[in-house]
Amino acid sequence: MQIPRLHPDTIEEIKQRADIVDVISEHVVLRKRGKDFVGLCPFHNEKSPSFTVSQSKQMYYCFGCQAGGNAIKFLMDLGKQSFTEVVLDLARRYQVSVQTLEPEQRQELQRQLSLHEQLYEVLAATAHFYQHALRQTQAQKAMQYLLSNRQLKEETIQQFGLGYAPAGWETLYRYLVENKHYPVQLVEKAGLIKPRKESGGYYDVFRDRLIIPIRDIQGRVIAFGGRTLTDEQPKYLNSPETELFSKGKTLFAIDLAKTGIAQLDQAVVVEGYFDAIALHAAGINNAVASLGTALSLEQVRLVLRYTDSKQLVLNFDADKAGTNAAERAIGEIADLAYKGEVQLKILNIPDGKDADEYLHSHSAEDYGQLLANAPLWLDWQIQQITKDRDLKQATDFQQVTQEIVKLLKNIANNDTRNYYIGRCAEILSLGDTNLISLRAENLLTQIAPAATYRQSIPLRKQKYIDDQQKNTTSEGSLLELAEALLLRIHLHCPEQRQGILNELEARNLELSFSHHRFLWQQILNFTHEQVDLISSLQDKYLELAEDLGLISHLFHLSEKTEKDIQRAPHVIQAALACMEMVMREKRRRHFEELWIQTGSELYGENFQSEKRLCLELDKQRCVSIEEVLKYSN
Repeated sequence: MQIPRLHPDTIEEIKQRADIVDVISEHVVLRKRGKDFVGLCPFHNEKSPSFTVSQSKQMYYCFGCQAGGNAIKFLMDLGKQSFTEVVLDLARRYQVSVQTLEPEQRQELQRQLSLHEQLYEVLAATAHFYQHALRQTQAQKAMQYLLSNRQLKEETIQQFGLGYAPAGWETLYRYLVENKHYPVQLVEKAGLIKPRKESGGYYDVFRDRLIIPIRDIQGRVIAFGGRTLTDEQPKYLNSPETELFSKGKTLFAIDLAKTGIAQLDQAVVVEGYFDAIALHAAGINNAVASLGTALSLEQVRLVLRYTDSKQLVLNFDADKAGTNAAERAIGEIADLAYKGEVQLKILNIPDGKDADEYLHSHSAEDYGQLLANAPLWLDWQIQQITKDRDLKQATDFQQVTQEIVKLLKNIANNDTRNYYIGRCAEILSLGDTNLISLRAENLLTQIAPAATYRQSIPLRKQKYIDDQQKNTTSEGSLLELAEALLLRIHLHCPEQRQGILNELEARNLELSFSHHRFLWQQILNFTHEQVDLISSLQDKYLELAEDLGLISHLFHLSEKTEKDIQRAPHVIQAALACMEMVMREKRRRHFEELWIQTGSELYGENFQSEKRLCLELDKQRCVSIEEVLKYSN
């Protein structure tokens, strides 16, 4: 559903009722230390506690991994949920009435939330019905299929809530509508029954099928998959799209796999329900299954929430159909893989087997070895390009080279592309090491035909360019530290805010780093004096789904940064001087380059003028650059 923006009053009331110590204590053992609480950080492994919770500020911060925020941010990071999901969950828990920024939409939002709760209820009741039906005589064929064909144990059947849909056309309809008295419209909205076109009434969507419940990230049933026990087509039937269920946003077994994915720092995506079930039954608990569609960005983002390395393994059959399925499944994530944002691997099990079949005759350790040896997607594509090709034949060599060039052009990261140019050059050289450099040069020429080599230039101009490149890192670091100092003081010292605004305007200075500029813009958007600027800013970041990690350290004070606050006027002048010096230094180098290129006296005068200003700024600084750097540590 499309949820309207939540009213700030709702968010504020939730924060008031949901005490951060109570919220975090459910997940972390906290001990009182002075006015704050400390514990072991849940976001990284540590032996001595560096995780601090301030009840007075209603904020947490880890001095080990720099995780920080309020109660909402804590639950978002811990449960990998969105801002809206956390706020609505807390609203239900603490019985806070939900308001939106559009009053006319409030009633509709409440109606939708109520509808969702009812849908969860009817789907849970249906899951129990199917599980009970599996234990009846009429489901003997279904149970035999699970125990014999799939070789599943009773605990696995219960873990996944497997069931059976009876063969009758209206069995579930009568149970839910006539016996349990659920409104027929609600049962239809849940995707469980359909209206008859001619004779009136309704019929069950699933009939005489083995039932696999599909659950959301929190383990709530949102849909079902049904496998036929006869020759009926389709072989697998999924629930239709509903208010709760969208195939492109759901992964089967994600509720059971999220912990394993986080622990192993890797997600395995298989094609079928029973592949995922078999892997979990074998103790490989980081596996999920796609629902018969190409992997969408939503599905990828869902599963990658739990892996720091962003490692995703697609395990489809090794035969032609499996290869085509892998290529189809990659779908929208190809661009992410080319950019290096996803570490995508492809696992094709030998002899054309799927994961379920493989585990009937092999151990979990064998499968783990296959995972460890699975090639990266780019390597897999190269294997597919060169498969069954004779590179000694001119036609095959030409076709393979063209396909490799097309592949390499898609790689956005220069380092990755250079690596694969070398790798492909080795393949094309057919073991002749003398040809590798020639093949690499030929590939590079075809990939970037317009590339030009470095031209000879005057020595003085070259020295300027080299110096400029050498100084970029140190200047960038100095500038970022200076801007961070200024922002930290602005956040924690209300009495200094107007002075900082005046100084920036008078010196015509702007923040250079994008994450600092974004924070500054959010600060300026609060036109009136905020009771708690930091808390309001954190809420804004969470609601906009912006990366809070880049600036979260500015919201918290350590013993060392508290000294900056005590010396705020001096630190402000030092930071401003650093920012202006970096700006002036860039201008000085710009005019120097133009002077060298053209010999113009005007550029020479400008160069000298900027140089003098840099020297004057250096004298004006109340705190040295070394001290500024020291303040920021």
